[in-house]
Amino acid sequence: MSGNAGGELIADIISTSVPPEVAHPHGKNSLALNDGVGTEDPYRAKRLSVAVDVEADAGRRASAIERENYPLPTEEEARTLRKVADSIPKTAYLLCIVEFAERASYYGVQTVFSNFMQFPLPEGGNGAGAPAPGTEDTAGALGRGEQFSVAIGLLFLFLAYVIPIFGGWLADAKLGRFRTILIGVLICGVSHIIMIIGAIPSVLQAGHAIGPFMLSLILLAIGAGIFKPNVAPTVLDQYQHQKSYTKVLASGEKVVVDPEVTVQRIMLYFYAFINVGAFFAIATTYSEKIVGYWLAFLLPAILYFSLPFLLWYLTNKLIKYPPDGSALTKVYKILKTAIVQSKGVVWKKNFLDSAKPSRLAEQGTASSTVTWSERDVEDVKRTFSACGIFLYFVIYNINDGGIGSVATSQGATMLTKGAPNDLLGNFNPLTIIIFVPFMSYVVYPGLRKYNIKFGRISRITFGFVLATASGVAGAIVQWKIYELSPCGYYATTCDDVAPISIWWQIINVSLGAISEVFANVTAYEVAYSRSPPGMRALVLAIFLFTTALSYALGEVITPAILDPHLIWVWAGPTIALAVQTVIFWFRYRKYNDDEFMIDDSDFNEKVFEQSSQEVHGNAPKTVDGKGA
Repeated sequence: MSGNAGGELIADIISTSVPPEVAHPHGKNSLALNDGVGTEDPYRAKRLSVAVDVEADAGRRASAIERENYPLPTEEEARTLRKVADSIPKTAYLLCIVEFAERASYYGVQTVFSNFMQFPLPEGGNGAGAPAPGTEDTAGALGRGEQFSVAIGLLFLFLAYVIPIFGGWLADAKLGRFRTILIGVLICGVSHIIMIIGAIPSVLQAGHAIGPFMLSLILLAIGAGIFKPNVAPTVLDQYQHQKSYTKVLASGEKVVVDPEVTVQRIMLYFYAFINVGAFFAIATTYSEKIVGYWLAFLLPAILYFSLPFLLWYLTNKLIKYPPDGSALTKVYKILKTAIVQSKGVVWKKNFLDSAKPSRLAEQGTASSTVTWSERDVEDVKRTFSACGIFLYFVIYNINDGGIGSVATSQGATMLTKGAPNDLLGNFNPLTIIIFVPFMSYVVYPGLRKYNIKFGRISRITFGFVLATASGVAGAIVQWKIYELSPCGYYATTCDDVAPISIWWQIINVSLGAISEVFANVTAYEVAYSRSPPGMRALVLAIFLFTTALSYALGEVITPAILDPHLIWVWAGPTIALAVQTVIFWFRYRKYNDDEFMIDDSDFNEKVFEQSSQEVHGNAPKTVDGKGA
């Protein structure tokens, strides 16, 4: 065999033995997570010179194929062509159904918690919590009063939105999202069983219901908290394109298939499915009013126990990614390095840039001590900006429907004509269900057709404006109740209701619901698109945590949720939201036009992680500025 032939054979062997994770770091999915927890390979450095050339060549070939199948738009095409959504994978729809079943059971029981705790078993009722037919009495069970009801209700919601921090970490760093979802489903299932037992009429009448109810409430908060932060990222993981590309429609029109438009549509559908589930609460509000709490808790449980079968069906059909335990470690190292390099001046603009490998190399830092890339630093910067956006949702949340169960208590002081006092809250999901298709197929496509920009920050800002209007409506209704109630400004404890229809609450409810379509849906998009691939559940959990902060703020305000101060319980948060909306717009409007997502193709160089066990004899500077 000639030397030339031998060299060609060796080259062929090298090129055909490239591991899949090198040639295609995330399979076909450009949004994928890295392949599990990082492990140290003592021989990696020896293979580095070959791996660099092989990966670069494989990457060029993959990029060429990608550009051929999905051609990138030119600057002019990106500016002038109509942007459209891509097709949505079937598995994404099926995961939306999973979310629907879980949310239906969650909201189905959570909606009736307030009455269950606040009011006693009605006199003349059936002993299961339902009032006598034809009366204006409210369903109830424990009779612990409004302050207890609001406080425990807020505690439940606080836990349900704090625990996602643990659920997101568990998924991203240890178990993976799908397995973590299964754990949450199991815990919630146990909760539903205990809740039904505590609502049996004999248990209620004996006064023994509070124990099983409180246990089931805590378990439901834990299970839902573990489940919730992992579903939306798993839904979006099913979509496999991160960059815009052009295609020609059957009509002959050339369009830009845009990932931001696609993710927006997926999240609109996802949020609609959440609210289809939440609308199931109508069945439970009428069940408590007509039959009793055993049925109000049983119906959600029946729907919930379809989940294990659906998840079993999906097990081998989903695009699933292992946990990436190195992602949080990289964030910690980048932050530590940036703090050291900037000498603790963390408020300096772009202080994280000082941790970029290119900056460190200019200062003589050994590349072997830098285990992250330029893209990793940019991911951390984008994540921090997303978390800054999320903080503005703390005040927003307490304007969306009022603090705690104050809207339900307000309804109990109004003329219901036999309707449950917590009925109007169900028009929140109904409004969203109607409004989402209108936005997805009429408003947003219309704006894009006429090239009218309505960026992510503009959408959130508009949502805040609508929530402000919602709070104004709630305050006006409460003022009218005080004016018309036989007991004046002590309407909550009055034996007679104010002669004002409960249907006036629909203004507050509907405006709040529409605001969610703009604010919350966009926040889901921001959480996914601006976070590192290995931290997407955790970053979404941080967004959910702002809801927990809202409930904690509600706990602080709870002592003031009494007559005659209820007008200010509505008006105070409304004024705060109006002020912060102006601040939010001027501070974050620059993010309307920045890159929706980034990947390695946005950076010119690759930075390879080397074994932390390597020993370097020349003792160059480390990232801490010390000799190695």
